[in-house]
Amino acid sequence: MTTEWGAVKMTLPLHPFSLMNQVYRTIMPAVHKELSYWKKRAEEIPNQELKKQSLASIEQKMFHCEGGSIMALTALEQKDAAIKFIVAYQTISDYLDNLCDRSTSLDPRDFAALHESMIDALTVDASPKLYYRFREDQDDGDYLVELMQMCQSILSDMPNYGMIKPYLLELCQYYCDLQIHKHVCKEEREERLKSWYEKHKSLLPKMGWHEFAACSGSTLGVFCLVSYALRNDFEIRHADRIRKGYFPYIQGLHILLDYFIDQDEDREGGDLNFCCYYANDEELCKRLIHFLHEADKHTNDLPDNKFHKMINRGLLGIYLSDRKVNEQKAVKVLAKKVMRQGGAVSIFFYWNGRAYRWLQQRLAG
Repeated sequence: MTTEWGAVKMTLPLHPFSLMNQVYRTIMPAVHKELSYWKKRAEEIPNQELKKQSLASIEQKMFHCEGGSIMALTALEQKDAAIKFIVAYQTISDYLDNLCDRSTSLDPRDFAALHESMIDALTVDASPKLYYRFREDQDDGDYLVELMQMCQSILSDMPNYGMIKPYLLELCQYYCDLQIHKHVCKEEREERLKSWYEKHKSLLPKMGWHEFAACSGSTLGVFCLVSYALRNDFEIRHADRIRKGYFPYIQGLHILLDYFIDQDEDREGGDLNFCCYYANDEELCKRLIHFLHEADKHTNDLPDNKFHKMINRGLLGIYLSDRKVNEQKAVKVLAKKVMRQGGAVSIFFYWNGRAYRWLQQRLAG
């Protein structure tokens, strides 16, 4: 089916079957090719701790790059460039998350310095900095700088970069602030997150501090902005619509689902989980459904709104098909209630997700 944006006709998959056909035929192979390169670079890192964490982030969080790269379809003929950007940027995100999660310093200065690389990745004229300056492990053989410069190279070739730059940096700053606040010592993190929320509260729809934190933790808005801006028919008005479309609700739905299925795991590990701050399971269920409905509503002004609504419903099915849902009795009960709100599209992605994970397990062992 063709849709129209401005005077240019374009083709995007608007049905689950056609979407997954393109994902498996074109997106996944390109993503794995990019990840293969970055894995090789990670294996060359001189410092053993940095090497360990970089390889672990690629091997254990590959699905972040796979899922995020679906956004590259919106770049149409520029999807290869979009995938290069998405994989590099997401690899930075996953690598730094590992470094912060397993940090022994719990130093917010260290976390801020590391995440300067994400801001620099979105700033084409930024020079590399000493991102590891507050930690002992420093020699990564320019791994992080090369990832950052890959992102810069894609953006520097983009005529529409100036239109999206302020929105990219806004979403990135939310993300970086979240990573800093949530990784400090347990006694400080909630208070820091609440104070951070109070600074932005007046600009947000009604939501809790933990929900704002969840909305800040997704990279989908950045991927969507970059993918569309790679196109020749991109206009400044589209940048504002994409930012408002993805932040806060679509990004919030994404991260709340991620935390929803990880509740037992995070509880056992003593990790922060934003789904644990609801009064009870009933409130959690209501808020997940609220975010789903608001995410759907906020696709209305987006170009190709049917595609983005399908992505929302796909998020629901893919996350709730994870084996971790069946391993948690209370989560399994709530998941069924939430899934009913997603309709046939979510059900399709639910079974597709289960089949894909089963196939991965068979191939792995």
